[in-house]
Amino acid sequence: MSNRRKTGLKSLYRREFLRSPAWFARRDRWFTEQTRRGIPLACAGCDRPASKAELELHHLDYRGVTLTAGLWRAAEPHGDLIPLHAYCHELLHRLIDRDPVLARHRTRRDASQHALEHLRTRLASREESA
Repeated sequence: MSNRRKTGLKSLYRREFLRSPAWFARRDRWFTEQTRRGIPLACAGCDRPASKAELELHHLDYRGVTLTAGLWRAAEPHGDLIPLHAYCHELLHRLIDRDPVLARHRTRRDASQHALEHLRTRLASREESA
């Protein structure tokens, strides 16, 4: 098992799924549900308010993502997606990719949650020292 991002041709998910109509529809449903629940949009990394256009969604789990007969299906539970600014999302992935324990010996959900806690701590300490 590896939580590291795949590069090049190895990443069908990044190359196809994140550009698919299924993903864009799921992303729209996620934001609609947040609004329906009355939850303000904010980055889970830095906790700053943001608009839908400013946020990306990070998958805690890929179980809801399937490819059948050439068609992608996006049926992730609401809680399996977390909103992040593009910068915070990149930092989160870097934390996972660079830590051997997070990259190889934890579930994606555990690795993401641990890296997110670390990211929040780092960003908060950066703000305090500024």
